Amino acid sequence: MLTYNECVEMSGLSVGEVNAIAEHEHVDPMIAMALGNYLVEHDGEDKIKKIILDDIAHAERSGDYAHASLLRRVMEHFLAIHSPA
Repeated sequence: MLTYNECVEMSGLSVGEVNAIAEHEHVDPMIAMALGNYLVEHDGEDKIKKIILDDIAHAERSGDYAHASLLRRVMEHFLAIHSPA
């Protein structure tokens, strides 16, 4: 049986990216991981960027600046890994 972390590694996403998708879509992290992996494998990186940006905006509107800051770091990591060279 695979562990959660092994699944994350196979998905091509980080834990933070999976959590951002789960937060945005209101789904379990395992479902978010599958969705995120599908998007990464099918040129859906722009959709993931939009999800993270939406999460940042929501955190800021809610006054949760610490969470918004965390999500900005998630975005930086995502862009570093998934943006075309």
